[in-house]
Amino acid sequence: MEFAENNRISHRQLYRQMVLAFLAPFMLCLFGRDRILGPAGIAGTLAGMVVLLFYVIFLIRLEPYYSDLEKSAGGFWGRVFGCFFVVYVIFTAAYLLTVLMEIVPESLLEGVSGKWISLCAVIVCAFGTHKGMQRRGRIAEVSGGLLLGSVALMMLLCLGQSRISYLMEMSVARDFSGRNFIKSTYGVLCAFSGIGLMPFVLGNVEKRGSAGKTAAFGIVTLVGIITGMLILLPAVFGWNRLLTEQYPVLPLLAGADLPGNVLARFDVLWMGFLLYSMLFAVGSLFHYGHQIIRQTHLGSGRYWMAAVVYGLSVLKFRGWGIEDIYGKYLAYVFVPGMILLQLFLMMRGKEKRKKKTAAAAGISMLLFLSGCAGIEPEKRMYPLALGADASTEGFEITYGMPDLPQATGQGKEEKNDQTSSLTITGADFAEIEEKYERTQEKYLDMGHLQVLILGEELLENGQWLTLLDYLMDEPFVGENVYVFRAKDPGEILEWKGGSGTSVGEYLVGMLENRTSGQKKKGVTLREVYNQRYLTGGMVILPRVRISGTKLEVWM
Repeated sequence: MEFAENNRISHRQLYRQMVLAFLAPFMLCLFGRDRILGPAGIAGTLAGMVVLLFYVIFLIRLEPYYSDLEKSAGGFWGRVFGCFFVVYVIFTAAYLLTVLMEIVPESLLEGVSGKWISLCAVIVCAFGTHKGMQRRGRIAEVSGGLLLGSVALMMLLCLGQSRISYLMEMSVARDFSGRNFIKSTYGVLCAFSGIGLMPFVLGNVEKRGSAGKTAAFGIVTLVGIITGMLILLPAVFGWNRLLTEQYPVLPLLAGADLPGNVLARFDVLWMGFLLYSMLFAVGSLFHYGHQIIRQTHLGSGRYWMAAVVYGLSVLKFRGWGIEDIYGKYLAYVFVPGMILLQLFLMMRGKEKRKKKTAAAAGISMLLFLSGCAGIEPEKRMYPLALGADASTEGFEITYGMPDLPQATGQGKEEKNDQTSSLTITGADFAEIEEKYERTQEKYLDMGHLQVLILGEELLENGQWLTLLDYLMDEPFVGENVYVFRAKDPGEILEWKGGSGTSVGEYLVGMLENRTSGQKKKGVTLREVYNQRYLTGGMVILPRVRISGTKLEVWM
């Protein structure tokens, strides 16, 4: 069924809505520290898929009872069940907003309060809550395939960063046990618990009796992506580091560049797709909550529900927020409660079908694809190389900038006396940043960093560990940065022998601008991170030095 009429959606639109609503929440929230990982996670995901495929058949048969819960379960219990589902909608929407509040300031909008981001997201997602299903179907029709294709491309590009040795760390970890398997299986079922709202939608699907095949295909697609990520993440990061990452997809995006470094900060594009999916999911929850409230004759949730969701996302009680209780709520309250409720409806409900409007308003939402904190490009400083060494004060950081007029072909013939590097010392990196803010007129944008040069003294006295902690907290520093060692990083960054080319571009060119047989193997920041988590030591870094007027690299 390609198209649908009379405010109904086709099977293809239903499938793409499932992909849009689940994909980004799964990519961001399902992997990482204390979540689904390793062989037990893979086996549990596949086992959960089998359970869900049978569960979909059960949901198809429940559709007549969901159309009017008050008549199916009685006046009192119908309202109780309606409140039960509305609480799930509110809690889930609030939890997704807390994820946006955390990742957007770190990855896209530096310096913007998470509360403002949450407020903007609520306003955008709540707009059109009462609109019809066809609008939502058209949005999914246009953008669902694009999102799915972008995620597949991102995973394909990340394959080049994977290593078999990293993947073997997962098998050596021996985390597979019956307990972990059951925990992972139930975790997957909890993650897919939103499928329980599907009967509220089926009344608006063409040929809903055969919609089970479409829903099953959507589950298989999502499980395939989850399984692929469970293999890809440890292959890229290594097992030990993966156990410490809360959102491992974010550093994964930073390395998913097109070959040849075609577009700097390509991770912003991937992040845009994921944010679009997240906002679509929140908008869907608002719509379903509104429809559940109407169908159980509780009034209308068009306005107050958005306010409650926003309040839950930003407020904390004695240090506890929705992100602290949401997992336990799913595992111990909603999932078992929903199963009991559905069994009750199956036994008591009367088979009277009423078709009501059940849809979502997913307004196009590339809201956050703006630059970092709205600072114009000409008001930024873009270091392509960073030198770090020990000093009497503590640390010495040298920023190596390109000569932008020469690099873009806009330079004038007269001599440019401006220095191409800036050196700042301080006891720690907070003091260095404070000195930069106090003395420089331009905003420091680290999103284009290509090369990191570590000093010998820094490596010998162990201060490089503090540097790595600092860089890991810098969301705009990609992990595909090449790392070198030198006796004096500042001297290297002052080198002027590259015919106007910056040291960062020159060193990257020495590694990459060769035929396949002559290309040198560099060490990336991601490999440095992995070695630290694996052994606590530093990998063998290529050395860079100045010989006469030439820059030399020794592998």
